[in-house]
Amino acid sequence: MRKLILACSLVIVGTFAKAQLVLPKGKQTTIINPVNLSYRFMLDTPSRREAADPAMINFKGEYYLFASKSGGYFHSKDMLNWDLVKTSDLPLEDYAPTAMVYKGEVYFMASGNNPVKIYKTADPKTGKWTVVQDKFPITMIDPFLFADDDDRVYFYYGCSNVNPLYAVELDPKTMLPLGKPTVFFNSDKESHGWERRGDYQTVAGRPWIEGSWVTKHNGKYYWQYSAPGTEFKSYNDGVYVSDKPMGPFTLMPNNPGSMRPEGFIAGAGHSGTFKDNYGNYWRVSTIVISVKHMFERRLGLYPLFFDKDGIFHTYTDFGDFPLTLPKKKIASPAELKPKWMLLSYKKPVEVSSAQPNHPKENASDEEVRTYWSAATGNKGEWLTMDLKKISTVNAVQINYAENQANSFGRSDNDYYQYLLEYSTDGKAWKTLADKRNNKIDVPHDYLELSAPIKARYIRLTNYKVPSGTFAIADLRVFGKGTDGVMTTKNDIFVSRSKTDPCVADISWIKTPNAVGYNVRYGTAPDKLYHTYQVLGTEHVTIRSLNKNESYYFTVDAFNESGIKTGNPVSNVE
Repeated sequence: MRKLILACSLVIVGTFAKAQLVLPKGKQTTIINPVNLSYRFMLDTPSRREAADPAMINFKGEYYLFASKSGGYFHSKDMLNWDLVKTSDLPLEDYAPTAMVYKGEVYFMASGNNPVKIYKTADPKTGKWTVVQDKFPITMIDPFLFADDDDRVYFYYGCSNVNPLYAVELDPKTMLPLGKPTVFFNSDKESHGWERRGDYQTVAGRPWIEGSWVTKHNGKYYWQYSAPGTEFKSYNDGVYVSDKPMGPFTLMPNNPGSMRPEGFIAGAGHSGTFKDNYGNYWRVSTIVISVKHMFERRLGLYPLFFDKDGIFHTYTDFGDFPLTLPKKKIASPAELKPKWMLLSYKKPVEVSSAQPNHPKENASDEEVRTYWSAATGNKGEWLTMDLKKISTVNAVQINYAENQANSFGRSDNDYYQYLLEYSTDGKAWKTLADKRNNKIDVPHDYLELSAPIKARYIRLTNYKVPSGTFAIADLRVFGKGTDGVMTTKNDIFVSRSKTDPCVADISWIKTPNAVGYNVRYGTAPDKLYHTYQVLGTEHVTIRSLNKNESYYFTVDAFNESGIKTGNPVSNVE
């Protein structure tokens, strides 16, 4: 009998192990953008989700993420699993929070009118905060509190398409200003292409300069600021540098410090900078949808580096592909190249139904601003993707779109339920992930597999949405295809405008089998820190240059099997 029980137990355990194709969040080795948070539905119409203007800190080895309009703040021990801390002590409906670690406590404030309150807590996990200053005298938007190594405290702020950015030292005992604020810098769109308005820097008018954050590294102070506007794909962070916290600040070479103007989801502006537990720098950034409302936004995580010359640069090359989460100190972006490639771009999709303005093709077009919607949100609506050949699949990202939603604020009903299946022939189906009983809100659900599978078809069947229809911005599949090694002549043609040196046209010879290209550029051959990703074309116009700097360009090609690094590098004065 004991042998029979043991045998049955082994069968059950073995069956269960086989069924666990998807790693639990705590076991994942990769992350992806957008960060898979429970983004709150806004309180006003139209119904849509939002989180933006993030401040993230590492406090006692754990991470706390504060973002506008989130109905609380997020906590994580590993940057993989996030739980929401609710509190009635903080002004959670005020935009652009800032959080500062100072003498073993966390300080918090948000945008507001005079008098503004500043709060603190010794244990942010409890949600209990006390007011330390209720008469802060500066009316402002986008505050930033900074504690220096010598325990002096500074306050940076500003958000305007007219006014500059400001800073003032604070009395650390009262958190009140010591004197009058100092005026620092404003926009200069004639010289700084990255500050020009529009998705592609083509919209007239003055940019919004906002989102201050200061990072001290190797004795230098890096003042990060955002432009040109939160609703644009071009939303980015420029950087000024100083030897002192109150300046003078000068423009850093090779700006901007972070930018991701294209991809499935674009944007790398209004960011918070922090260190992980291994000493690696990260940026948590505002990334952009802005379809249902200009403030429809999400959050992204990008690695940050400082080179030997002190140049601050954010790695966004494959900014919405799976990224291996480091478990040690890393030296350069070369250690972060994606190990899994995109398999789903423009792949054929069949669906149970579709709305005329949201066709099935939108589910694989690598554009978060478009989406497929079924006719209803009913159980049984489905989407099937054909990868066109049997491929090795390592991960899947399901990006929901809140089409015709009627949800506001946070609710216990805010979650999705689905069944995800795979097949090699479109006839015999196996379960990839069974979330028919899920109660966790995961609007950008990311599934990393415990072991790769072979699949040609992926089928997603709806069982529940919070409200509205079953709608998918993109069903994204990652792994390794069978395209083979790419060969390319690497010929690059660069033409920089003589009348507007912020603009350059770049074209190149098509690489057979390429899915897309990363145009990398910078002010020296070893400083190609900026990336412009394009799909399905061999040309791009970049309008985000500094008119006073020379640039170098190269083009990397990528397909479903890997990356072909560009060479040579072209220089333009």
